[in-house]
Amino acid sequence: MSDDVLRVDGVTRRFGSVVANDGVSLRVRSGTVVGLLGHNGAGKTTLVSQVVGLLRPDDGSIRVGGIDAVAEPATARRYVALQPQSQAPIDGLTPRSAIEMAGRLRGLSTRAARAAAESLAEELDITEWIDRRALPENRGLSGGIRRLTAFAMAIVAPTPLVILDEPTNDIDASRRRLLWQAVRARADAGSGVLLVTHNVAEAERIVDDLIVLNHGRVAATGSPARLRGATGTDLRLELQFPPDAADVGAPDGARVPFAVRRTVRVGRRVLHTIGTEEAAAAVTWAAALRERGRVDGYAVGPVTLEDAYLSLTAVEDDTVPAPAGTEAAAHV
Repeated sequence: MSDDVLRVDGVTRRFGSVVANDGVSLRVRSGTVVGLLGHNGAGKTTLVSQVVGLLRPDDGSIRVGGIDAVAEPATARRYVALQPQSQAPIDGLTPRSAIEMAGRLRGLSTRAARAAAESLAEELDITEWIDRRALPENRGLSGGIRRLTAFAMAIVAPTPLVILDEPTNDIDASRRRLLWQAVRARADAGSGVLLVTHNVAEAERIVDDLIVLNHGRVAATGSPARLRGATGTDLRLELQFPPDAADVGAPDGARVPFAVRRTVRVGRRVLHTIGTEEAAAAVTWAAALRERGRVDGYAVGPVTLEDAYLSLTAVEDDTVPAPAGTEAAAHV
């Protein structure tokens, strides 16, 4: 028997001439966290809307808990807990009442829902606000507390599939850490989690597998280690260019005097992936550029998933061809 709680095969959704999802396929298994990464407009939320039956795909199939979610969307939704990207409409409610209400709708008894609300408030460090009422125009509760309340409403009762669409928006750093721990705990308890986000650095800490969407298509899939596509000893050299730089990526028209495995430009940042054997030469070169005012700053560190993500989703103009070798020294 399959342990898939979500299986998407060849899903395509069009809005007129715009193809929001283009043959997307993915799977989420019980006990795993799958990250769905992509820039704004990549098609992430459109895909989620189809999974929960708010939109119908033009082509392809979606199965949730073995149920055909296209043919039987109402039945499939019973297997899904969703935290949407937008804020939950909880004006007039306290976090306690909102979470308890969600628990009761999910089939919990009054006592169980009350206990779950208190436990989640403690787990997410929002006990101080649990009985404070949310008021119109974002008064009464901050955006972060509202977001954590919505997250608690989604996970208050166990479900086979949990979908979280940008769950950490508006949440401070310390409580983001608690939220990620809660996500991982639900997967470890048996739920499958589809985590929709553009926060690559934070997602890497808890996901088992990743799907990268780029302009509606799957650009890559695999574990974080596989998508990084670098050896365990690779490093990244980041150069930060000044606002008026006319030669981003090639200061003074000079060649990079060491071997580079991958280079991506993002705005005024250039990210070079290099081997550890090139670290000394890279630092010497970057420090000289900094001294001459050609770059605002530089940093050397381990290769991250963000580097791979940027490489996969960079537009053509943002990709800087890697130097062909180290024969010529750069003049800095």
